[in-house]
Amino acid sequence: MVMVSNSSHHNKEIHVRRRISEIYNRREEDFPALKDYNDYLEEVECMIFDLVDGINVEAIEEKVKRYSQENAEQIMVNRARKAEDLTAALAACKAQPPQTDTDTSSNHGTTTAATAYNQAPRPTGMGPQPVPIGGRADHQRYSMEDEAMLRIKAERAPRAGGFSLEMSKKRALEEAFACIWV
Repeated sequence: MVMVSNSSHHNKEIHVRRRISEIYNRREEDFPALKDYNDYLEEVECMIFDLVDGINVEAIEEKVKRYSQENAEQIMVNRARKAEDLTAALAACKAQPPQTDTDTSSNHGTTTAATAYNQAPRPTGMGPQPVPIGGRADHQRYSMEDEAMLRIKAERAPRAGGFSLEMSKKRALEEAFACIWV
């Protein structure tokens, strides 16, 4: 049961999201197809949404408990893999020489805020850049979607973002009419 006392809705969501993501930690490469991975992500997001809003909490908690017991070994493997990735990214970040502004020919004698206040420049990243979406064959397969998939996307899109066109229209009307009777 999720018990977060005296905290805002946002803090409750962060707490629930962290707890669930530690258990449901599968990656895209663990699935045979992108659609299966997307269905998995949607199921996880629906569970998080329901837990935060207090919808069917007991059933979801039982489902999470059952999933963690059935997939305990895979969860531990994925945690170890994540720790290895973070360790490798940290090592790659430390292996890069720090960037300094000692070369005045490139900036023509100007100083930046970091050098003016004797601060170290900000790091530019921790690891390699991600592969573009069109880079893999699995993603290219989804570039041509059929009519049924487009209809499903249109139905699920408002739920995924948490907003719909009707909600934005309602809010605009409420704000417009609220200022009339002030």
